Amino acid sequence: MRTSAPRIALATLLALAIIVILVSGTAHRLVLLGLEHARRIAAAQPASAMALIVLFSALAAMLVFVSSWVFVPFAVFTWGAPVALLLLWAGWLLGGAATYATGRFLGRPAVRWLVRGDSMARYEQRFARHMPFYVVLLVQLSLPSEIPGYLLGLVRYSFARYLAALGIVELAYGIVTVYLGQGVLERRLVPVLAGLTLLALVTVGAAYALRGRFAQRAGQPREST
Repeated sequence: MRTSAPRIALATLLALAIIVILVSGTAHRLVLLGLEHARRIAAAQPASAMALIVLFSALAAMLVFVSSWVFVPFAVFTWGAPVALLLLWAGWLLGGAATYATGRFLGRPAVRWLVRGDSMARYEQRFARHMPFYVVLLVQLSLPSEIPGYLLGLVRYSFARYLAALGIVELAYGIVTVYLGQGVLERRLVPVLAGLTLLALVTVGAAYALRGRFAQRAGQPREST
């Protein structure tokens, strides 16, 4: 499985920004000052600030050029790790549900407009209404977050099973993400680099497993949807 160029570019920029913050005391102090200022603003309208985190997390699950990583340190710094995890997870579930609804009820034209490049053409023929649950887990782990919901909605995969797979994967991802955000705030270089490496290994491993699964099915007749 290949990751889209925008996704790779965004991940690279975020990784470089994290490394700069971790190794530069000046950059880290500036980040903390900015976060303190943002926290004071959020304290005036806490409900609105939380809603914005949920909204942007939902958009990150729907669009390739939006990333929740930008807001993780702010959420952890402002409300602590447990609340930050809950806000991010709620947003990702909301965004995933929206992508599924888009694929199911608005159909292929809307998905083609939202999923740019050749991503849809690469994956559309490989998705089926009755895919095993573990395959959907692999899909969630290995593909860019905006793709699975759209295509599983298109093939009318069970929404309950999709949401269960999404919830499991995003909860695990959220725990790691919040841990990394806390590590950045505390300038814990080794744990953060270890966490980033773990995320990369899990993604690559899931992608290879998914590619093997699709390769096994390549010669089989496609299921009617």
